[in-house]
Amino acid sequence: MKIIDGTENIRENFPYPILTIGNFDGVHLGHQAIFQMLINRAKECHGTSVVFTFVPHPLRVIAPERAPKLITTYKDKFKLIEIAGIDIIICANFTKEFANISPEDFVTTFLCNLLGVKEIIIGSNYLFGKGRKGSPELLKEMGKKCGFSVTVVDEVKVNNSIPSSSGIRTLIAKGKVDEASILLGRLYSVEGIVIEGAKRGKSILNLPTANLLTANELLPKDGVYAVIAEINGKKYGGATNIGFNPTFGDKKFSFETHILDFNDELLGKILKVSFIRRIRDEIKFSSAEDLAKQLKLDIETIRKIVKDYLR
Repeated sequence: MKIIDGTENIRENFPYPILTIGNFDGVHLGHQAIFQMLINRAKECHGTSVVFTFVPHPLRVIAPERAPKLITTYKDKFKLIEIAGIDIIICANFTKEFANISPEDFVTTFLCNLLGVKEIIIGSNYLFGKGRKGSPELLKEMGKKCGFSVTVVDEVKVNNSIPSSSGIRTLIAKGKVDEASILLGRLYSVEGIVIEGAKRGKSILNLPTANLLTANELLPKDGVYAVIAEINGKKYGGATNIGFNPTFGDKKFSFETHILDFNDELLGKILKVSFIRRIRDEIKFSSAEDLAKQLKLDIETIRKIVKDYLR
């Protein structure tokens, strides 16, 4: 897959480009359905599957106070789009000037003149251009003039729910990571580098933990989670605690994971944590001993949960 950073860097003509447009935060099952249609059509026509997206998220420019915390980092989003099988990602730099482009000018300038798009596949609720006045209907009208066809994809339903980035963000923020994962089509995950923590895990609780520093903006609700921890391509079960360690009166937020049956040094290594299920709230215990007892019970529960994910 080729990533083109900025529309000004488009310097070639792609064979029979078939395109979709959107933010695609989370790359959920609805997005994946559109990508698969795009890929299938490109194969049928010996064409090129193209995803046209934006950095930063448009709301960061238009209304920063309403900008969402993103489900995936841009790096992870592009990786997921690549895994889907897309040929080209065009990543437009979203600025105030870009935000003021009318829907008609966007279609004419970028889709017609610059890319020579032959087909567009779009979700039924996608709006674009200044004031979000561009719609699938407008695309169809302009397609007649510019020579491209438009396919509007019905919303995908998963267990009677329609996957949406905003809905998935809400589920994750509430700690409902199991429900979010169903709509994503994979476990919700966070990646980062292991940093030095308070060192209580091993010395006080006899449960060493890896403290994660991550670029991910969106983290689940405070609490204890059953997770899959991935290091150097190998997967382990794990128990992740997100919060402020109230038993010890901490004021600093922490994201720490005890990796089951793992004893190697992790400091400075990249760790991926994939969330299976929230086990309980973060609780203030009367002593470190009481906390240690509860953690042992948590781990017994988590071992039963993770075994199906490690086969």
